[in-house]
Amino acid sequence: MSAGSLAQVLSQIPRYKHPEVLVGYDTADDAGVYKIDEERALVQTVDFFTPIVDDPHLYGCIAAANSLSDVYAMGGTPITAMAITCFPEKGVDLQVLADIMKGGAEKLHEAGVALLGGHSVADPEIKFGYSVTGLIHPGRIFTNAGARPGDVLVLTKPLGIGILTSGIKFNKTSQEAAQKAIEVMSSLNRSAAEIMMRYNCHAVTDVTGNGLLGHAFEMANASNATLHIDAGKVPYIAEAYDLAKAGLLPRTVASTWKMIQPFTEVSPDVPEPLKNILLDPQTSGGLLISLDSKDLHGILEEMSRSGIEAAQIGHVKPPKGPRILVQ
Repeated sequence: MSAGSLAQVLSQIPRYKHPEVLVGYDTADDAGVYKIDEERALVQTVDFFTPIVDDPHLYGCIAAANSLSDVYAMGGTPITAMAITCFPEKGVDLQVLADIMKGGAEKLHEAGVALLGGHSVADPEIKFGYSVTGLIHPGRIFTNAGARPGDVLVLTKPLGIGILTSGIKFNKTSQEAAQKAIEVMSSLNRSAAEIMMRYNCHAVTDVTGNGLLGHAFEMANASNATLHIDAGKVPYIAEAYDLAKAGLLPRTVASTWKMIQPFTEVSPDVPEPLKNILLDPQTSGGLLISLDSKDLHGILEEMSRSGIEAAQIGHVKPPKGPRILVQ
């Protein structure tokens, strides 16, 4: 469901306040946070989706990495997970489901997360993912609110995943680019999250279904700021540009642009394919971090040493004019 359609539905839900809810759905954040006591709070999130690769084992790995990402983005530590699966009763070998769940279980084990159980539904279309619970200190929560004028913006993974996986379905993506996309999607955001917690980060979100610009818009709104994106500095998997130029785009590119266009200014110098890469929905995408400019060199250097392809992609300005400025 597009972010705009979801916002329309959520606007009709009564807002029942609960004193222990530290982060709810009001600011379209990555996960909810519920305070247990002065030292502990629960981080809760859920995510599942249809297959984006043909290999069941890889699909399970990617689904797990994607589901865990929201907890990492909040600065939390995921501890338990419940599997959610929709699977046909006929026509697909049960070994496919077993391989999906094996891949997911392996990725959870890599993250140190306990799989407690799950729920299955008979469905003609395969879907898989997890509900994840994590722990966090109530006073050390990263949200998508808090970006400050003067901050710099850092992105920890390259874009182009949605375009490349669309290309895979139509045999338009090269094996090399497909392998790179799989590598990006299946890698955990754990190391990036551990590193960011050592620096003066003011706002964080993970880049997923709404693309970089969609999630940047949510951060700008929640922070009452303008985010300036330097399109030429945004990392992306190179082949995504040619596929975008050929018009091979996920449908959410158009719906996200429709939602944010009234609040976004894109320079005429930015090529259309690049603009669409900035709107491209990501699966298990990187973290978008707004942090003190003094910490930029340190965080990029430490992430580079850890094998993370992080880059500075812009900065934060006072809330004047458009919410998002792309040049």
